[in-house]
Amino acid sequence: MLRVRCLRGGSRGAEAAHLIGAMLGRAVNGWVQRTLQSTSSAAAAQPQHVVEEEHVTEPVQQECPVCSYNEWDPLEEVIVGRAENAHVPPFTVEVKANTYEKYWPFYQKYGGRSFPADHLKKAVAEIEEMCNILRHEGVVVKRPEPLDWSVEYKTPDFTSSGMYAAMPRDILLVVGNEIIEAPMAWRARFFEYRAYRPLIKEYFRKGAKWTTAPKPTMADDLYDQDYPIRTVEDRHKLAAQGKFVTTEHEPCFDAADFIRAGTDLFVQRSQVTNYMGIEWMRRHLAPTYKVHIISFKDPNPMHIDATFNIIGPGLVLSNPDRPCRQVDMFKKAGWTVVKPPIPVIPDDHPLWMSSKWLSMNVLMLDEKRVMVDANETTIQKMFENLGIKTIKVNIRHANSLGGGFHCWTTDVRRRGTLQSYFH
Repeated sequence: MLRVRCLRGGSRGAEAAHLIGAMLGRAVNGWVQRTLQSTSSAAAAQPQHVVEEEHVTEPVQQECPVCSYNEWDPLEEVIVGRAENAHVPPFTVEVKANTYEKYWPFYQKYGGRSFPADHLKKAVAEIEEMCNILRHEGVVVKRPEPLDWSVEYKTPDFTSSGMYAAMPRDILLVVGNEIIEAPMAWRARFFEYRAYRPLIKEYFRKGAKWTTAPKPTMADDLYDQDYPIRTVEDRHKLAAQGKFVTTEHEPCFDAADFIRAGTDLFVQRSQVTNYMGIEWMRRHLAPTYKVHIISFKDPNPMHIDATFNIIGPGLVLSNPDRPCRQVDMFKKAGWTVVKPPIPVIPDDHPLWMSSKWLSMNVLMLDEKRVMVDANETTIQKMFENLGIKTIKVNIRHANSLGGGFHCWTTDVRRRGTLQSYFH
């Protein structure tokens, strides 16, 4: 008897058919070989008139450990980043275009050096506690390798030192049973993939698909070297005109500029994601998935998940300070658009690489549980009014490194199937 176990929500129809056909072929070949072996053994054993009974095991297909289609199905396994040895990126043009003017002196002082040691120590402790809480909630936690990010490296096109492996959401995008390594736009992040390779190889050996998008050269032509960044007003005008520090010289994108809702993915053109990168993703995922470009009134567009964060089927948090220009198409599709409250984080708290709106950068453990900042009482109340239980965790020092709960994680496996939520 042959037992065929289908991959949970993972394989597409053609792949499943191929898998079943292959297993049937192996089963028939195995039966023929066993029959021949049994006949030969019986002939050899005829003088004793004894035939040993053969024990046949049933082949069972192992489930792929990677399977995630959206941001809210029950979370089973997650990668959480590391703050250890995090370094401030050198203050190059692409970094300058993504940071606020008040922090430029910080980058000029610390660029290429470690983040302040005391602050980093507190961030490491916060993320460790976050991992413990995730495990307590029944989630398997995996971590990237701790590497030395101070090492300077040189390619034919540029010289830089590294940054960190703190934000797996920036570099890894899981679509179904496929892990996609993003071709990120910052030179300081060129070799960041190395911290995740042991994990990805482990997932690949267990059946996951593994795709690396075209690695950009990060030559000078990828960046507008004269990008005019002076004031917030200038940035608004430039973004509205579709002008960004990254050019269309070659594809680049950060995975965190994509947000998933089953067969539909939404993406923004930003300082780190260009149209060539978006088009690469569109062709790569077609025809099963559709990629929609949306835009916002945002003076510093970098990553979509603190601006537009989908938290359930037809339920999205939309930043009131950065309104979505295409919001009507979501409302026409029957979605509920929720505006989160103003963050309560103090103005003097250092946010070197992000904005206050990390309060809405939450991680859904399922449709009714959310990991949220322990200090952000107003958004906790908002979730409670939506009938969603809040799992409160303090990562205030970790926020300074550039991300909230969604940024610090990449969900590897969620219990669910591929569906369409956008019509």
